[in-house]
Amino acid sequence: MFIKTHLESLRKTIPETVCLVAVSKTKPNEDILEAYQNGQRHFGENNAREMQAKAQALPKDIHWHFIGHLQTNKVKYIAPWVDLIHSVDSLKVLKEIDRQAEKNGKTIRCLLQFHIAEEETKFGLNLQEAEQLINSPEFKTMAHIQLSGVMGMATYTENQTQIRREFKQLKVWFDHLKIHYFSETPEFKEISMGMSGDYQLAIEEKSTLVRIGSLIFGARSCAL
Repeated sequence: MFIKTHLESLRKTIPETVCLVAVSKTKPNEDILEAYQNGQRHFGENNAREMQAKAQALPKDIHWHFIGHLQTNKVKYIAPWVDLIHSVDSLKVLKEIDRQAEKNGKTIRCLLQFHIAEEETKFGLNLQEAEQLINSPEFKTMAHIQLSGVMGMATYTENQTQIRREFKQLKVWFDHLKIHYFSETPEFKEISMGMSGDYQLAIEEKSTLVRIGSLIFGARSCAL
């Protein structure tokens, strides 16, 4: 029952305009079902084969979010199931998503992942790279992807001033892309930032999607 209690407490702190993505990576189906039975519909995974297995076994009205680094050879496993891919960081990956989406007769929504953290281990684009992707001839021919916004991961630190600064930077880049490339695209509206330790800061800085795991499911177990 602790998942129900955690969800109820968490929802009191998140505006209705912000989508709560329950990060269910490494969690068993039973935990996901408990969250589902208490109204949760958006779940985030970072392993393609794990998402595939869970999507096949769990209720079909779940909205699956892929939130981890995505390799081109893994796109085929998530394409039939995924609702939103948060972590597009290259034209190569986006081309494969478009190809697999076409094979599955669907359009896949995607976010461009930006590198906003000071940690070198984080993946992501800078603004120049994102503009090169958007302006590329290949992007203009893609008919089965929908760029819906941006994603970023702040530095893992207790320095809230730094975290806020990084979230503000992502919002600046979102606004730049919206004004210059997507002003006529209402679907380009998402800013995915904020996790269990910093989601309230992220919401203050205009996040529309928060990715929260441990506050719902408890401490993360070892990877499957």
